[in-house]
Amino acid sequence: MTVGVFLVDDHPMFREGMRAALESSGELKVVGEAFSGEDALDLVPELGSSVDVVLMDLRLPGISGLETIRELTADAASGPVGTHRPRVLVVSMSAEDDEVVAVLRAGAHGYVTKDASRDVLLRAVLTVVEGGAVFSSDIAQRLGTYFSAVHELPSRAAFPQLTDREREVLDLVARGYSNRRIARALVLSEKTVRNHVSHVFAKLQVNDRSMAGVRARDAGLGR
Repeated sequence: MTVGVFLVDDHPMFREGMRAALESSGELKVVGEAFSGEDALDLVPELGSSVDVVLMDLRLPGISGLETIRELTADAASGPVGTHRPRVLVVSMSAEDDEVVAVLRAGAHGYVTKDASRDVLLRAVLTVVEGGAVFSSDIAQRLGTYFSAVHELPSRAAFPQLTDREREVLDLVARGYSNRRIARALVLSEKTVRNHVSHVFAKLQVNDRSMAGVRARDAGLGR
């Protein structure tokens, strides 16, 4: 059985090299390519069951790789039972820890860096096709460190007047995250984050992020 792969990257030479590496195995076949997230969202559904895995960069012109993943997986999840669901493997430069976590929350099944060897890439694709998840060694190490820190949902004992999501946003505000970074970490739009921040300020009766951060850290958040 040949595995169908769809490539999403805005660098033609990188796509060419990726195609050659993948097809040299004899088990994989590139069935389509896209320059941007918008093109991927148009083409992948058209190709249907011929696409088993989508390999994509995060740094794309127009719609981001993260948003593209979110849309691809949302489309798959909203389809009828039995609908073919291609899996997503990110092949990108190393990102910030919270961005890697956001990629997973958006629905990706793995993350390997662009400097990965041919053998690592091939094994990653086959692992994802078989239902597993895979990460480059450096990404896996960083994720382990990230999740060993205090990144669980903050306790409801702190600020019970806040919703779980508002408390989570406040925790990240106290860590010094910008709205854009919070949006990436929680897989939300910046507009939604701004709304949550405004609600937090109103409920805590504070006027700015600095005051909110102080209140949050005094209560044990943002550590």
